[in-house]
Amino acid sequence: MFSVGCQTQRLLLVANCQRAHLTRQKRRARKSGAKGQSSQELRIARAATRTNRAPTKPAKVSARTMRALPMAAGRGAAVACACASPAVPRRSLLLSTVAAALQPEPVRLSRSATGAAAKLRASPPDAAQPATAAAAFASKEEAFAWAKSDSRRLLHVVYRVGDLDRTVKFYTECLGMKLLRKRDIPEEKYTNAFLGYGPEDSHFVVELTYNYGVDKYDIGAGFGHFGIAVDDVAKMVELIRAKGGKVTREPGPVKGGKTVIAFVEDPDGYKFEILERPGTPEPLCQVMLRVGDLDRAISFYEKACGMELLRKRDNPEYKYTVAMMGYGPEDKNAVLELTYNYGVTEYDKGNAYAQIAIGTDDVYKTAEVVKLFGGQVVREPGPLPGISTKITSILDPDGWKSVFVDNIDFAKELE
Repeated sequence: MFSVGCQTQRLLLVANCQRAHLTRQKRRARKSGAKGQSSQELRIARAATRTNRAPTKPAKVSARTMRALPMAAGRGAAVACACASPAVPRRSLLLSTVAAALQPEPVRLSRSATGAAAKLRASPPDAAQPATAAAAFASKEEAFAWAKSDSRRLLHVVYRVGDLDRTVKFYTECLGMKLLRKRDIPEEKYTNAFLGYGPEDSHFVVELTYNYGVDKYDIGAGFGHFGIAVDDVAKMVELIRAKGGKVTREPGPVKGGKTVIAFVEDPDGYKFEILERPGTPEPLCQVMLRVGDLDRAISFYEKACGMELLRKRDNPEYKYTVAMMGYGPEDKNAVLELTYNYGVTEYDKGNAYAQIAIGTDDVYKTAEVVKLFGGQVVREPGPLPGISTKITSILDPDGWKSVFVDNIDFAKELE
C-alpha cells in the first residue's frame, strides 16, 4: 500500500509527462504550419493548444506514464488517462486523476466475510453473543480445567409417574420426604412435584413429572435404582411394609461387604436402595444407571461433565463393576453410580426415567466443553420459554441425558 505522499509524487510525474506531451503537440503544430499549412488550420491548432484540448484525436498515454501511476489507484487512474474523450480538458483530466488516486481503496470482503458482516448488522448492538468453542477455550486442557473449577452439584433427578398424588403420598408417608413445591403447566399438559429431605438450594431432590392422561411407563432395563441413606434400614422397611409398599430385598449386609441395605419399590415400579448410613447430610444419595462401556463412561463424566471418580469396585463373582462419580465426597453428596455388567453393551432405557439436572455457572461454556470431549448436545444453551432459566441438555455415550442449569437462574426460580 502506497502512502499519500508517495502517491502525490507519482501524480506530479504524471502531470509533467502530460505537459511534455502538450509541448510536443505545439511543436508539431508549428512544423505543420511551416510546411504550408493554411493560416486557418494553424489558428485552429494554436487555439486548441491554448485551451489544452486535444486537436483531433484521443490522447495516447505512453507505457512510461502508465507505469508511473500509483498502485493504490492504479486501475482507476490508468483508465481515466487512457480513455479520456478528446473533448475533456487536460487540466480536468489531471484533477480527476489526482482525485481517483487519493480515493480510499475499497475493502473487498470474501463471500463468508460478507455474510458475517450482514449478520452483525442484523444483530442488536448490545446483544450478548454466546461464547464459541474457539473463543471460550484455547485447548482441551483449558476446557477440562474450567469444568473442574466450575461450581457444580447434582440438583435433582427427573422421572415420570402415572399417578402424581399416589406417588407423592408414598414418598412422604413411607420414605419420609417432604413436598417442596408443585407446579402445573396446563398449556403443556403436565404437572411437576419436587420432593426431598431438605431445601432445593442445598439438597438433591426428585422431580416427578405427570403427563396428562398417561398412567403407565416402561422403566426399561438400563435404569437401576435410587439410593436413600437412613439411620435404621430395618425400621424404614417395616414402615414401608405397613403402608402397603413392596419390599424386594430384606435388610442385610451387602454381598461382600458390611453395609446393611434393603430394596423396595414405589407404586410405579422404581427401585430404591435403602442404605444404613447414620447422620448423613444428603439422604437422597444415589442414582444408579447401567452402561455398556464403563471406562468410556467414566472418561466422559470426568472430562465432559467435570465429575470425579470417587471409587471403583469390581465384583467378578457376580460379574459386574461399579464406579461412583460425583462432585464431592460420597458420604456428604449425591453421586451417580455407573454399573457395568460383564458382556452387556446395550440396554433398553424405556420411557420412564428422564434425566439428572446439574448446576453450572455457565451453560454456554458447559455445552462447548461437552462438544470438545465428544459428547452430544441435544439442546443448545439458552433460556427456557416462560421462566427464562438458561439450560443445555446433553447425552452421554450410552444415551443417558443430563441437563445443566444456570446456578443464578435456578436460585431465582426458587425465590
